[in-house]
Amino acid sequence: MVQLFYGTFLTEGVHEGNTFSKIEAFGQYPLQVNGYRNLNECLEGAMVEGEMDEATASQSVKYGQERWFTKLPPVLTFELSRFEFNQSLGQPEKIHTKLEFPQTIYMDRYLYCSKELIQMKREEMKRLKEKMVILQQKLESSSEEAQTEDAAFCLANPSPQQKSSTPLQPSGSPAEMSECPAPHVVSEEELNLVRTCLQRWRNEIEEDVRELKESITRINLSIEQMYCDPLLQQVPYRLHAVLVHEGQANAGHYWAYIYDQPRKSWLKYNDISVTESSWEELERDSFGGLKNASAYCLMYISDKVSRFAAEVGQFQKEVEALAPELKHYIQEDNWRLEQEAEEWEEEQSCKIPQMEPSPASESQDLSSESGPGNTTPELANRQSVRSLSSEHAMIAKEQTAKAIANTADAYEKNGVEAALCEAFHEEYSRLYLLAKETPTPQNDARLQHVLIYFLQNNAPQQVVERTLLEQFADKNLSYDERSISIMKVARAKLREIGPDDVDMEEYKRWHEDYSLFRKVSVYLLTGLELYQKRKYQESLTYLVYAYQSNTKLLLKGTNRGVNESLIALYRRKCLLKLNEVAASLFVSCEEARVAEGISILNELIIPCMHLMNNFEISKEDLDALEVMRNHWCSYLGREDMDAKLQMKLGELLPRLLDCSTEVIVLKEPPKIRPNSPYDLCSRFAAVMESIHAASTVTVK
Repeated sequence: MVQLFYGTFLTEGVHEGNTFSKIEAFGQYPLQVNGYRNLNECLEGAMVEGEMDEATASQSVKYGQERWFTKLPPVLTFELSRFEFNQSLGQPEKIHTKLEFPQTIYMDRYLYCSKELIQMKREEMKRLKEKMVILQQKLESSSEEAQTEDAAFCLANPSPQQKSSTPLQPSGSPAEMSECPAPHVVSEEELNLVRTCLQRWRNEIEEDVRELKESITRINLSIEQMYCDPLLQQVPYRLHAVLVHEGQANAGHYWAYIYDQPRKSWLKYNDISVTESSWEELERDSFGGLKNASAYCLMYISDKVSRFAAEVGQFQKEVEALAPELKHYIQEDNWRLEQEAEEWEEEQSCKIPQMEPSPASESQDLSSESGPGNTTPELANRQSVRSLSSEHAMIAKEQTAKAIANTADAYEKNGVEAALCEAFHEEYSRLYLLAKETPTPQNDARLQHVLIYFLQNNAPQQVVERTLLEQFADKNLSYDERSISIMKVARAKLREIGPDDVDMEEYKRWHEDYSLFRKVSVYLLTGLELYQKRKYQESLTYLVYAYQSNTKLLLKGTNRGVNESLIALYRRKCLLKLNEVAASLFVSCEEARVAEGISILNELIIPCMHLMNNFEISKEDLDALEVMRNHWCSYLGREDMDAKLQMKLGELLPRLLDCSTEVIVLKEPPKIRPNSPYDLCSRFAAVMESIHAASTVTVK
């Protein structure tokens, strides 16, 4: 996270005559929108505050500071501050003004390494802007002179109608004439002289105005191109994502635009809808100024990262386009490289004593995947496979240790390989027989071992054999010399299995399914145990997750998951109980209890109802939903319920009755431990016995 999204900047400044400097880290860099036209202006405003010249430092009342980026992250995020607090209204308001941002931004002008050049350019920019102000003032003055000259020129060049009335001849009473002194007679020669002077004046003013406008245009162009220096275009960042908000400060809707590198186009992510878009649509939605929608967050990625992503995508396409024999050669070569890496890791691990896994490692999620962060997708995939299969091998380590213990005679008489062969076949036979046993309500053999699950679901023989071999290659078997020797031989045999022998993608899917099956089982058992303790809120969350995950497994086969009707039954029971609890809290009319009841409805009951209400809903579930809805509808119009409570009920009922537009968000259940098979089997037996029998069994 830090390497990808965080950078640093240096702040240098003067405060009350004292200089200071400090380095700070940043993630999302905040930028003000008000008063700026584009992103570069926002950045310039954020990087320079006050005055930083020598005159400032001598005046203690002055303040100024400059910021310079010292390290930019690969992913550069700008947070546009489009919200401000209106003091007079006492509420926040959204800023809808237009702010443009480019598809490529050059960050050189904000880097500390460019400080000297940028300070020179800022001084030049300041000088040009001051000159621009003077020219604008001169232009305004010339415009006023031009208006005066135009008025005089009109008087000296009267229209035919004005000429007939001899405008230069005074008229009116002597009193009026004394107030406006004027010549009694103007000759044509004198009038021509005035016209000539005025015409020359007019031409001079027009020439001055033209020159001023040209100077202003040149200065504007110089200002615009001030940072177009090739030296300041060495650190480009490409726009990758734009987060948009539509609405006001107190409410609204969010969506995002993300650039898809392989497609070379923008995609619009709007809730569950993802559509192809264009830069023009992005501009309309994101720049602001036209409607209530505008960008509030911009994500730029370094051009180096962008090019690397494109190259990786291109490389994958090139590999796919190869002839089958060349593609196979590359896969084989990659496989051998990974085997070498595994061997090296083994050598390193043998240099230190083997330790039992720490409690922290046991508390990881069943589906957790370990491995270093800096890996290729292919290597990450291999590590993911090894992580799951190793986890399943570790879960069965006690059973494996017993199988190895039974090979003492074979080990002494015929050596390590014979001992491994005997242990392998005995363990396989044991698991095969367990897989063939008829299941009972209190016993599910699949919880005992991954291979029982594989055998009952007709997994390919290569998957079964490799899984069992990994069981004997587990690092946690370093009990004595015999187990270490058997482990090393098993590891050597694993390395001999190439990609042609086992489809690793298929192998990974089988282990993922078993990992999910165990997770579903733990969710179900935990949910049932909590239900028996009348902890309905906690229980419902586990049961909902058990049902949702189990549905994915059952799509692949009836024996891939657990009993669906059992989960559905207790999910339904739990939901009805919880609905009664929420309803009793709601009608209590006590503010805190009412709020608790509404919270249970919003966080658990309504999301769960919406998950249940699909095309394949059972009659039992449908009846339960109807009972729950009728319960709440019965409160409508009750005389003993005040108006505020009735209003809240009116807000809740549409969500209870119609779930077509609801976005389902469920609270995540706590992480679960990868229990040993003995713990899981004993829990399963105890819970199932308490369900099917009259007496309740206490499970430690």
